[in-house]
Amino acid sequence: MSIELNLPQLRTGTELVPTADQTQTAKEYSSDQEVRWCPGCGDYAVLKAVQGFLPGLGLKRENIVFVSGIGCSSRFPYYLETYGMHSIHGRAPAIATGIATAREDLSVWVVTGDGDALSIGGNHLIHALRRNVNMTILLFNNRIYGLTKGQYSPTSEPGKVTKSTPMGSVDHPFNPISLALGAEASFVARTVDSNRAHLTGVLSAAAAHRGTSLVEIYQNCPIFNDGAFDAIKGRDTGASIIPLVHGEPIRFGEGLCLVRDHVNGGVMVATETEVGADAVLVHDAHNLDPTIAFAISRLTDAGHLNQAPIGIFRQVERPTYDDQTRAQVKSATEGVTAEPADRLAALIGGGDTWTVA
Repeated sequence: MSIELNLPQLRTGTELVPTADQTQTAKEYSSDQEVRWCPGCGDYAVLKAVQGFLPGLGLKRENIVFVSGIGCSSRFPYYLETYGMHSIHGRAPAIATGIATAREDLSVWVVTGDGDALSIGGNHLIHALRRNVNMTILLFNNRIYGLTKGQYSPTSEPGKVTKSTPMGSVDHPFNPISLALGAEASFVARTVDSNRAHLTGVLSAAAAHRGTSLVEIYQNCPIFNDGAFDAIKGRDTGASIIPLVHGEPIRFGEGLCLVRDHVNGGVMVATETEVGADAVLVHDAHNLDPTIAFAISRLTDAGHLNQAPIGIFRQVERPTYDDQTRAQVKSATEGVTAEPADRLAALIGGGDTWTVA
């Protein structure tokens, strides 16, 4: 699988100012902790990719923080020589929101899994996305609960037989990309653990984005859900991968393409020789209206991988929660000369007060 990315120069925030005083290497971002995942786990590939591209951000390690929840992927902070926090189940986006708001100088990352982010943490995830907090969320999707030994997850396909669903799951799964676009996230992308070049390119673009970036990473669990993504990783399944590159026509497979579905209002797969080159949909990741991006995300529906769009679905700019919060605090405190204790007393005693005899 070979996919190229066309990455434009993005507006960056103050936390992404390069440091010219030293050249860093991937080794400097590797901690002294023994990496402990199951042999063949896709987490290894993602960790190596992250350690490889972090030096290129030009940041000091003390200005980077990784926050994780609970799950196999949540061991990430232990293996990176940055600041990090192994937090509580599903609450990593909430904790990261506090960090990003309090510390403008930090590059804040969240590492989470499909169970951690979309089950108990689903509410925290969607609110972080809609608020557009300055953070990068890496959502490892292996479509199973790996840490607790193989129960079905919110992204498992219908009929999935597991220890918790011996007769097959009857749940309708989440589509993480559709969920993020529905929450109007400003940066939404998908990549694959086994494609190092594509993974690195997407992560680099996500890191440079000002606002919340969500990157879904298809990641294999060789123990409890091996082969979940074989349909898009096999050599003879090119028609299943749909590469998304901003500004380029969406073509894939043997003469296949995406076109607008004027009957149902979405998009659909067509043969270019039948519809003509002018009908091929040109990908616009910068469109402020997420409607078409959402329609493209629906090509991977109900947990099945008949077609899998890969790349950056949406990449737009809008005001961020933490930038606006800091601006409010600055505005409220400008010209204030009173001591903190006096300000607190004035706050407590101000407004409607009364004395109880």
